[in-house]
Amino acid sequence: MKRLNFKAGETGLNRFFGPLEAKIMDILWSTSDRSIKEVQTALEGDRDFNFNTVMTVMNRLVEKGILSKSIRGRTSLYRPVLSREEFMDEQSKELSHELVDEFGPLAVNHMIDALEVADPILIERLEQKIKQWKKDI
Repeated sequence: MKRLNFKAGETGLNRFFGPLEAKIMDILWSTSDRSIKEVQTALEGDRDFNFNTVMTVMNRLVEKGILSKSIRGRTSLYRPVLSREEFMDEQSKELSHELVDEFGPLAVNHMIDALEVADPILIERLEQKIKQWKKDI
């Protein structure tokens, strides 16, 4: 999956999606295979969103490869292509590769410096990865 535009000043899913897209993805990640009407109804707690607006956003997410669409009877059902965890993994991997390609070792140093409290399990995984790289050289 192609990396979506990353918005550094945002938080959570809003880093990758617009506000309505993020709400729709939250709904579909919690309960998949929903119709536009079901998603619209689930959104009603926030604001009254027009059916056509919700439909347009969901169909754009299909075009971007984020959602898939299937037909059951006369109803279109939508589901995320990836789980939330898989999506975040893909996006962070793509972003990390782009940062390293652009900034090289500086990006890696800054990522390590950003870990204020290092998780012992993470340190072990990094050490194992480095050992494997050294073997492969």
